[in-house]
Amino acid sequence: MQFQDSANFIGVAWTGSDESFQGFIDEHGLTFPQISDDPGDVFDRFGVSYQPALVIVNTDGSTELVAGAVDEELLGQIISEAN
Repeated sequence: MQFQDSANFIGVAWTGSDESFQGFIDEHGLTFPQISDDPGDVFDRFGVSYQPALVIVNTDGSTELVAGAVDEELLGQIISEAN
């Protein structure tokens, strides 16, 4: 993963079957940790009410919510601004 030395990533799935969850991981070749959040506790904690979304948790504990899918270019920009 390109940004592995700059940030830690955790994927969070909200709804769906275990099979669809694993299928998404396999289809996209995801290698970072993934968790299933069927009750929505993680989503509630960070104020996320939709998917896709990205939450950046800064080293000081502050957070930023990015709505929608994030491509590699935008992800690089977000990480460079956070560092």
